[in-house]
Amino acid sequence: MDPFEHPAIAGAHAAALRSIAREVTETVGPQTPAVARDGILGMLRAGGVLVLTGAGVSTASGIPDYRGPQGSWRKHRPMTYQEFRHDPAARHRYWARSYIGWRHLNRAEPNRAHRALAAFEAAGRVAGVVTQNVDGLHAAAGTRNLVTLHGDLDKVMCLNCGAIEGRSNLDERLAQANPGYAEAVAHDPSTVNPDGDVELDGRWVERFRMVGCLVCGSVELKPDVVYFGESVPAERKERATAMLAEARSLLVLGSSLAVMSGFRFVLDAGRAGKPVGIVNQGPTRGDTRAHWRWRTDVGEALEELSSELGSPEPGEVTSGR
Repeated sequence: MDPFEHPAIAGAHAAALRSIAREVTETVGPQTPAVARDGILGMLRAGGVLVLTGAGVSTASGIPDYRGPQGSWRKHRPMTYQEFRHDPAARHRYWARSYIGWRHLNRAEPNRAHRALAAFEAAGRVAGVVTQNVDGLHAAAGTRNLVTLHGDLDKVMCLNCGAIEGRSNLDERLAQANPGYAEAVAHDPSTVNPDGDVELDGRWVERFRMVGCLVCGSVELKPDVVYFGESVPAERKERATAMLAEARSLLVLGSSLAVMSGFRFVLDAGRAGKPVGIVNQGPTRGDTRAHWRWRTDVGEALEELSSELGSPEPGEVTSGR
C-alpha cells in the first residue's frame, strides 16, 4: 500500500501543504514608524522581554527567508515530514541537495541583529529568545536563554533507531563516500533554501551516494529540525511557554507568523494581557493583535534601538524580571 493512501498520512501531508502555501496579507492599516519604535523602546526599557525570531533576523547573514518579498516560497516548496519519512527517493534527493547547500549555511556568521539581542539579554532587557530559525546563529552570537523551537541543522537523527550525530561528522562521511562531488557541482549561492538544501539537476541527485546511521546502518537519517507536517517536541514547547509566562512582554522579529508554532505566542501573550511588538518588513499574521507594528529591516531597527537605549540607566530593570 502506498503510504500516502493511508488516511492519517495523507491528511497530515495535506495540512502541511496548506501551511506551506499560506500567504500572509495586509489585515490592518500601517502604524507610524515613530509610534511603533517608541512603543517597542518602552518594552525594552521595562525589561523582561521575550523575543520570538524568524528568518528575517538571519537574512543579513546570507540565509534566505521563506515568505518575505523575495522569499524562496515563490520558487521552492519545502519537503513535508510525510514526504521525508515515507518517500525514499525524496529523502535521497534532499540529502544530495543538502550536502551542497549546507556548506553555505555552515559558513554564515551572526549579524548585527543577533549581536544586539545577545547584548540586550546581557543587560536584562531581553529575558530570552525563542527562534524559529535552524541556523544556530543566536547561540553563536552569545544568547544564553534560548529555545530553538524548530531544531538545529547542526544535528542529524536516525529515524530508525533515534541515534544523534553531528552534522559536521556526517558531512565528513558523505565527503568520503562522494569524492570530488562538492567540487564538481556548480551552483548559485542564491539558490540555497532556508532549510539548507539547493536546487540540483537530476543527474547529480542520481550520482550522490548516501551513508547510513553509525549505530544501525539505516539511511533513514533526518536533520534534527521540525518539518512542515511535524509537531514541535513537547519539551521545547513547554520550555518556550514557560519563558513567555515569566516575561513582561513579547517582541516578534522578522517573522510573518504564518505557522501556528510561532503565531500561538502572540495569541498566548494577548490572553495574558502582555504587550506585543512586531518588527517585520511585511505584514504578519499577528498584526491585528499587536500593540506596536514597525515595518522596517530588523537589523536597522535593533541598531536604532540599541543606540537609543545605550547602557541601562539608574533605576532601570536589569534583571530581566
